[in-house]
Amino acid sequence: MHFDPITLEVLRNALQSVAEEMGATLTRTALSPNIKDRRDCSTAIYTTGGNLVAQAEHIPLHLGLMPTVVKEVLKTIPLKSMAPGDAVIINDPYVSGSHLPDVCLISPVFAGNMPLAIVANLAHHVDVGGSVPGSMSTTCTEIFQEGMRIPPVKLSRSGQINRDLLKVLAHNVRTSDEFYGDIQAQLSANQVGVKRLQELARKTGSATLIQYMHEIINYAERRIRRAIAEIPNGTYRFTDYLEGDGIIDEQINITAAVQVENDSLKVDFTGTCPQVKGPVNATRGVTLACVYFAVKAVADPDLPASEGIARAVDVITPPGTLVNPLYPAPVAHANINTAQRITDVVLGALAQAVPHQVTAAGTGSMSNFTIGGRDWRGNFYSYVETYGGGQGAMSDQDGMDGVHVNMTNTRNTPVEVIEINYPLLVEKYGLVPDSGGPGKYRGGCGIVREITVLEDATVSVSTERNTLGPWGLQGGRPGRTSRCYIKLPGGTKQIMPGKFTREVPAGTTVTLETAGGGGFGHPHNRSPDAVRRDVLDGLVSREAAERDYGGSGLS
Repeated sequence: MHFDPITLEVLRNALQSVAEEMGATLTRTALSPNIKDRRDCSTAIYTTGGNLVAQAEHIPLHLGLMPTVVKEVLKTIPLKSMAPGDAVIINDPYVSGSHLPDVCLISPVFAGNMPLAIVANLAHHVDVGGSVPGSMSTTCTEIFQEGMRIPPVKLSRSGQINRDLLKVLAHNVRTSDEFYGDIQAQLSANQVGVKRLQELARKTGSATLIQYMHEIINYAERRIRRAIAEIPNGTYRFTDYLEGDGIIDEQINITAAVQVENDSLKVDFTGTCPQVKGPVNATRGVTLACVYFAVKAVADPDLPASEGIARAVDVITPPGTLVNPLYPAPVAHANINTAQRITDVVLGALAQAVPHQVTAAGTGSMSNFTIGGRDWRGNFYSYVETYGGGQGAMSDQDGMDGVHVNMTNTRNTPVEVIEINYPLLVEKYGLVPDSGGPGKYRGGCGIVREITVLEDATVSVSTERNTLGPWGLQGGRPGRTSRCYIKLPGGTKQIMPGKFTREVPAGTTVTLETAGGGGFGHPHNRSPDAVRRDVLDGLVSREAAERDYGGSGLS
């Protein structure tokens, strides 16, 4: 069949617009601040075989994971057993690849009796049970402690919601009202996707739309292969480390060999640490998502993501290792920390081949901050947020300050939303001066947030780069490490590790400072005007400017 390039581009954008509208529906109708304000969710469209065709500009980790979810679900519940109005729910990481708070809903799309496509969305729920509020304990040793696992089951049949199943699920979480509301928002998002795809099929013809969906994937494969072919052939190795698993403090290595051969690329994680006791084990689905992101970011950042990228990249993840653990290893914080380190490792390897196409290391963690308990009325609550930090500098510009990097891009929760919804008081929120790595181009600054709990609560913090600063490139220096403190009522400030879970009394203040990004190029080559501007903006102190940049631009 001949494919018209203009039609291909029009339909590619139309499909992406459908995914974007699904996302808008989900965030506008969700109940929890984590979804409606922070937008910790993702939406996408797939072929009937589960191959990714189009996605909204949401969270890279989710979007890289969801093809794994859809394909695995289709093995258990094949499309031929589905009908219009069906919706499958799942959150089991050993099927879906994510962690338990990430609940995925998958719906088939039919044009008459013909299967047309699949739509899916994934949203991070603020609680799915488990040992602590927020379902993100840093001390779990097996997945059963992390919350309820939902295998692939039909939540809706022919448009009729299974209320009994929904009641059982909601009965096992602390925040049932938010759970009900967020599930309904997910169902609504898929319904919008189904409707819009059916409308598009009526305009183009179902057979034509299906053929062009497959061609969109073929186009992405051709384009990513051309981009990979521009990378010098060779094998590039890199190792980076996690700073413990929440139970032990020993460094945990992640090692990758990236082999580029003509228009294909292989990433081999042989040599990576065996799976660990604490909850930082990353399923193969997480690892795949990180590799695809890193390759796309370096080779062709503007390429719309689809299954075509996966066709050009082979990934080896030895079973029983940190990047492909065996059941029932705990996995809750792999998304938060391990995913970012896997990405750093692949980027670090590719920096040896194409140094000016790779950023220095960023903040290195999604920096999860969870507080939960009961409010003054006795109702359960769960505040969940991930914090940004410094972006690594690039070959031609500074890293951004106070942003999420690599595998996530959620928004912040506004201070007003936190204080209205939870018994919490935000004491401080801003950038951390002198946290960006010095360089010709400066790494971005990290974020500080200081919160006082007004009722007894359980606090879980999970961050990285607490001892090993984000690395710089081409003479750039590392970004400043993360820091965390707790001040009990009437007590002194205690320095805390990067990962901990503990109960605290009312009046306790918790402070988290995230890591900055690494610098790029030697600091003495930085423009004096840029140094002066950083000092005037309060991002770099005068003392640090004199120390790191030789006083350039301060006279």
